[in-house]
Amino acid sequence: MAGHSIEAIAAALGAQAFGAGDIVVTGLAEPACAGPNDLAMAMRPAYAADLAKGRARAALIGADMDWRALGLEAAIVAPRPRLAMAVVTQALDQGPEIAPGIHHSAVIAPGARIGEGAAIGPFVVIGSSAVIGARARIVSHVTIAEGAQIGDDALIYSGARIGARVRIGARAILQPNCVIGADGFSFVTPAPSQVEKIRASLGQDDGAVTPQDWRRIHSLGSVQIGDDVEIGANATIDRGTIADTVIGDGTKLDNMVHVGHNVRVGRDCLLCGQVGIAGSVKIGDRVVLGGQTGVADNLEIGSDVVTGASTIILSTVPSGRALLGYPAVRMETQVAMYKNLRRLPRLAQAVAEMKKAVFKGDKTP
Repeated sequence: MAGHSIEAIAAALGAQAFGAGDIVVTGLAEPACAGPNDLAMAMRPAYAADLAKGRARAALIGADMDWRALGLEAAIVAPRPRLAMAVVTQALDQGPEIAPGIHHSAVIAPGARIGEGAAIGPFVVIGSSAVIGARARIVSHVTIAEGAQIGDDALIYSGARIGARVRIGARAILQPNCVIGADGFSFVTPAPSQVEKIRASLGQDDGAVTPQDWRRIHSLGSVQIGDDVEIGANATIDRGTIADTVIGDGTKLDNMVHVGHNVRVGRDCLLCGQVGIAGSVKIGDRVVLGGQTGVADNLEIGSDVVTGASTIILSTVPSGRALLGYPAVRMETQVAMYKNLRRLPRLAQAVAEMKKAVFKGDKTP
């Protein structure tokens, strides 16, 4: 791995270097595990306490920390260390090994176009009329169906499956085994189903259940993914029924996220692990859905909404709300509800004691 001097790293970060700026580091490490050629990530005093356990000569530290007192020969001081960490990790990330050009085992259909400088790994299958952008890197065992378009500088890891006519923007990153453009889960019965009846009556309908079969509604749309989007491992994005499912520029999906058919997600959203979004949901910009958040179908979530983990959204959400719980309520309301729930055993005991005092056993007052 190529090395970088402390001065060069600080300059790239727009941060300040102290001490021996000519020290060259070749990797990053946690303070306790850092060797003499590593840049230790000691952004907080709690992390810096472990520097004595390692052998780091240089570290990335916070603005309120004394590098000399930490026994360092050099330090980079960044006002926002985690932002600095993003730049440093990008510089030191070598990415997957893919030989230049097209591997001899790849299957490229007639009519597919491969951009200049693209690298296609072993056992990749690219369908007819597909377009692969310039400098795109596609690791082994990826399938790209007919008519799909992959943007410039995209990176697609092993096992990804990209459906017909899917469009993926520039600099997108697709992690292993994600599936983009599978059919939507959309079925209908000839007459109103039991699900429809329960939705209409909220479970109050005691009518007889009529056996019926489910008829598939086919997915004729596809998926549009914007620029600078990242899709996590084993994430799935279903194609639209008629119109396309859409993921906006800069949005990031964690592992095992599911986006249903016809969903439209705005720009710069974060969908954390195991988020599930049912069909035809509209999500605004800069929305953050905590892990295992669930969103019921046909809802609208405004911009700048944030949910805590395991939140279940069952109704439309205005912009700017912070939500928690099942069903989702304002975060401060959910915290108050939880505190009151914890008080219930004491309250029940207090009520029982009051009953004893008032009624004295079985006697009336």
